[in-house]
Amino acid sequence: MATQTWVVFQRAMLQLLRNPVWVFFGLTQPILYLVLFGPLLKNVSGGGLGGDASWVIFVPGLLLQLAIFTGGFAGFGIIQELREGVVERQRVTPAARSALILGRSLCQTVTVAAQSLLLVVVAIPFGLDASISGVTLSILLISLMTLGISSASFAAALILGDEDSFAPMVQGISLPLMLLSGVFLPMALAPGWLEGLSRANPLTYTLDGMRDLFRGDFTSSDVALGSLLTLALAALLSWWGSRAFARNSS
Repeated sequence: MATQTWVVFQRAMLQLLRNPVWVFFGLTQPILYLVLFGPLLKNVSGGGLGGDASWVIFVPGLLLQLAIFTGGFAGFGIIQELREGVVERQRVTPAARSALILGRSLCQTVTVAAQSLLLVVVAIPFGLDASISGVTLSILLISLMTLGISSASFAAALILGDEDSFAPMVQGISLPLMLLSGVFLPMALAPGWLEGLSRANPLTYTLDGMRDLFRGDFTSSDVALGSLLTLALAALLSWWGSRAFARNSS
C-alpha cells in the first residue's frame, strides 16, 4: 500500500513540477490579499486586530484559504485524466483504489505545505511575529486538512465527471465555509446570528486553534479542540473520498 501510494505520489509531483502554473496562481491570490488587504487591518480595532498583532489573525486565515481552494479544486486534474484514459489504465493495475487517490492527495498536501511556508516567510517583513513552533504545528494542521479536502475533491470529480458540474459544486461549498470560518476577519466582530452560524463550521475551530498557535499559546482550549476536529475531519473526508473513489471505479 505504501509503495503504491508513493508511486502515484511521484507521478503526480512530476506532473506538477513540469507544469507549475496551478501552484503559482494558487499562491498568487493569498499573497495579493497579504499585500493589498492585510495592511488595512493594522488600523482596525477589536477582535485582536490592530498594529502588527493583526498579522497573527490574518495570516492563519490565508493558510486556511490555501487549503480550501487548493484541496477543493484538486479534482479538476483527475477529470482531465479520466477524459484521457489515465484513470482507466490505472484501474486495471494491481494498485489499491485507496492508493490511487491517497497518492494524488499527498501531492496536493505537500504543495500546500510548501506554499504555506512561503506565505509565512513573505508575511514576516510586513510585521508578522509568530511562534516558530506554532507556525510549524499550524502548517501540519493545514496539511491534514488539505489531505482530507483533496481526497473528497478527487472522488466528487469522478462522480460528477465533468467540469461544468464540478466547478459550481466546489464554489458553492468552499466559499461559505471559508467566509464563515473568519479567514479575513475574526468572527468575534460578527453579529450574534452570524457568529452562531460560524460555530456550526468545523473550519472555524481549526482557524481559532491556528491563531492561538501563532501567538505561542499551546495550552489553550481552542488549540486542543481545533486539532482534534481537524484530525477527525481529515480522517472522515479521506475515508469518504477513498470509499467513493473505489465505488466509482467498480
